[in-house]
Amino acid sequence: MALLLHAVCAIAAIQYAEGINLGFFKISAIISLIINLAFLLNVQWRPVQNLLIILYPIAAITVVTASLAPGNQTPLHNLTGGMLLHIGSSILAYAVLTLAACQAGMVALQDYQLRHRHPIGLVQILPPLQVMEKILFEMLWAGLLLLTLSIGSGMVFLENMFAQQLAHKTVLSICAWALFAVLLWGHHQLGWRSQTAVRFTLTGFIALMLAYFGSKLVLEVILQ
Repeated sequence: MALLLHAVCAIAAIQYAEGINLGFFKISAIISLIINLAFLLNVQWRPVQNLLIILYPIAAITVVTASLAPGNQTPLHNLTGGMLLHIGSSILAYAVLTLAACQAGMVALQDYQLRHRHPIGLVQILPPLQVMEKILFEMLWAGLLLLTLSIGSGMVFLENMFAQQLAHKTVLSICAWALFAVLLWGHHQLGWRSQTAVRFTLTGFIALMLAYFGSKLVLEVILQ
């Protein structure tokens, strides 16, 4: 029921008579909705219920801000199939990699407690560390594939991918892709795991977050 109401609020927030508004606050509600839907599907097969403590409060905040904040971006209209593919794959990639970043945070905390011999609290309620790491890398593979589709579709269907206002977004997205790709290669070839996986995942996610939300925050909210 919460996700259904979230969807109603998010869709109402981005719909304008002139088109679709994908501004900073509006798109945040859509992305948090996709994140929670991805979580709902994932939780059917993987023990990731612990992520709820992070995801649901963020979802509540994005719904409120999307409903109350003004739309600072000109609504988009007459979107082509290629543009919809780029936007959709970008949102899905960000959603899955957000789940991966949250999972990495849980892995880091669990690994820290095990290393310092604190067999209480989080360690007691989470699956074994090996299972947590396996889930993390599954999320990273899915996120990397979606991010590849996002960047590739942008290169094909966007004429101004490296324009002045989009250059930093494109460069940061490619940097994030490279970090995730190197991590997955290192895990497969060199056995990277645990803290190395956490550092690469969180660094890549920060680059991806700056690529999208950082640029939108500066252009729409600060510079208006």
